[in-house]
Amino acid sequence: MPFTHYPKGTLPFLRSIQNNNTKVWFDEHKDEYTKFILEPSRAFVEEMGEHLQALVPTINAIPKINQSLFRIYRDVRFSKDKTPIKSKIGVIFWQGNHIRMQSSCFYLHFSPKELLLASGIRTFDPDLLSAYRDYIKVDKHREELHDILETLRAKGYIIEEPGYKRLPKVFDKEISHEYLAKMKAVAVYHSLKPSTIASKQFIPELYRHYEQFLPLQQWLYAMTLTKSVEC
Repeated sequence: MPFTHYPKGTLPFLRSIQNNNTKVWFDEHKDEYTKFILEPSRAFVEEMGEHLQALVPTINAIPKINQSLFRIYRDVRFSKDKTPIKSKIGVIFWQGNHIRMQSSCFYLHFSPKELLLASGIRTFDPDLLSAYRDYIKVDKHREELHDILETLRAKGYIIEEPGYKRLPKVFDKEISHEYLAKMKAVAVYHSLKPSTIASKQFIPELYRHYEQFLPLQQWLYAMTLTKSVEC
């Protein structure tokens, strides 16, 4: 049967991880992880991937760990949170041949406290930041991005805030929509109730928002094709 929603036991299991966050406990509950998280997430990637490919035929929807699915184990070497197991489940659908977190994407994560949808690129590495800045020096590209973001903002979506206070030296001081030059990332966000993951409206609701995000996702994908950003 096609995937429609996560099991009702998914959020309670994530709460259990929060309350028992040790590798020993998790190893003893691997069957529940498989039942409530891993298998449904794989099915979700396949089903949602088919929907998104109606919007973007070349979107990557790969139901494997370190592809569309993120690892449940936290790399505590690089995290302020030193608990070994994540209680937030992330899924990404990205376009292009570049690494997933530096690609234009559709994304979501959920936990017992939130369900967050996003699209765009949530952080620019140095090469991508340079490509982005060159791209928006073209008036047409900058105007397009501004119009897209304003349209999303008017619909009630949250837009990534500029990450720099000062205008980078590579830009003319008279540049229009100066805030775009101060961005460290470009993304749009929307929150839903966590219980949505267990609703039969889960896939239609995600699709409705991702369809609204499409112009931004496509603008950013076009940007990544410049200056050998693609691998």
